Amino acid sequence: MSTKKPGPEFPPIRLRVVLIILFIIVGTVPILVQGSVITNAFRKTLLESRKAEIQNRSLILATKLSRAGYLGAGGVQDAALNTEMDVVAQSYSGRLLLIDQDYRILRDSFHLSEGRYHIAPEVIHGFRGENGTSYNEDKYYMIQTTPIYDSVDFGDGSGENAGRSVRGVLLFIASTESLRAELSGARSTLWIFNAIMMILLLSLSVYLSARIMRPFAELRVMLRKVSAGDLNQNIEQHSYVVTEQISTAINTTLHKLKSVDQSRDEFVSNVSHELKTPITSIRVLADSLMSMEDAPIELYKEFMNDISREIDREAKIIDDLLSLVKMDRSAIVLSRKSTDIHAMLEQILKRLRPLARVNNIELTLETVREVSADVDEVKFSLAIMNLVENGIKYNVKDGWVKVSLDADHQFCYIKVEDSGIGIPENQQESVFERFFRVDKARSRETGGTGLGLAITKDIVLMHQGIVRLNSREGEGTTFLVRIPLTYIENSTPGSAAEKKG
Repeated sequence: MSTKKPGPEFPPIRLRVVLIILFIIVGTVPILVQGSVITNAFRKTLLESRKAEIQNRSLILATKLSRAGYLGAGGVQDAALNTEMDVVAQSYSGRLLLIDQDYRILRDSFHLSEGRYHIAPEVIHGFRGENGTSYNEDKYYMIQTTPIYDSVDFGDGSGENAGRSVRGVLLFIASTESLRAELSGARSTLWIFNAIMMILLLSLSVYLSARIMRPFAELRVMLRKVSAGDLNQNIEQHSYVVTEQISTAINTTLHKLKSVDQSRDEFVSNVSHELKTPITSIRVLADSLMSMEDAPIELYKEFMNDISREIDREAKIIDDLLSLVKMDRSAIVLSRKSTDIHAMLEQILKRLRPLARVNNIELTLETVREVSADVDEVKFSLAIMNLVENGIKYNVKDGWVKVSLDADHQFCYIKVEDSGIGIPENQQESVFERFFRVDKARSRETGGTGLGLAITKDIVLMHQGIVRLNSREGEGTTFLVRIPLTYIENSTPGSAAEKKG
């Protein structure tokens, strides 16, 4: 038979890939948005700078043309101004058009349209005294319109230039191809920067995903060991809130599993011891009888009575163990019905009065008010009977056991008090454990198995109740059982009572 070796202890690849993709997406979006914002801002800055340059150069030229009387009555053309206009146009890879009042082109830096007429929206706006700039983004050029007045004062048709005569319009058509190249270079630099950032982001994503998945990988390794039966594990607490909570929960569960495992071993050991003790006694008695020759009949009867008591004790241990096994089954069904608790307690005391008379114990029942509750009468009677029976067996001579019944709008209260030997304070937390006995010698004399209180606690919890203990050594013991009057489906045992408490 071959055994399959466990695979490598790594976190699921798909989950790690998902984390890497998420990190990349989360990191890429800000980078792309930032790149877009930077590009647009840089483009806007370039255009505004070029616009300001063209406006300034156009205004300077218009001022010089006006002062030189370039558009005057004589129409004297200044060679220096013509050269300057050509130089300005060439410096921006553009074209300068000088248009007079008749919409005729007096000067064209390209020398292609001189003498022709040019009626365009920009020219019309210029003759209205409007100074403006338009940008053609598709063809990468900018048009600056500058009106030329009959004086050295220039403006936008308002203020001190209002009413002055516009003698001509200067159209400056400047290319923005250089800006396009500059913007393209900036974009290339930005893409290189983004590529570097993406590489760093990918590396960081791989590192962070590995770091995040490391605690889960450790959890998987540990859980595999636990599933193989190794409970001696303790998970390291990590700084992540989620993994810290998971680690705490698993460590708590492991601690409980260890406790359950130890309790199971102890239980098996106790069961073996308790079952072996009566059998050993029976064997000793039987061997003694067989070794005797001509033993008197009275001795035979005495030994047989002892054997019968040991058999009864063995049978009681087995019955109690079977009851505990039934209580431990999660699928156990309670035959709940509305039960008169006072009548139930009377029946319990009636059954136990012969035992009380043998031990000279006074049994009393005090009912504050009549109570009906949803209980499994057979099982709940067993729980209360165990408490009363313990009160009788572990009592003093001429003692008493008092059972009290009370209720409020939500809970039923049953109190069992006795004048017995009491329970030491350091043992009170253990009385509900299986096979625990306060007075072992007395338990054997009375036939106690050490399982009665464990059965009682399980039954009370099944009824969503709690059982409490108050005792002082030498002064007696009081048990208080509290259960809800109405059973609530799918409720955690004891939860309803704990809310009240």
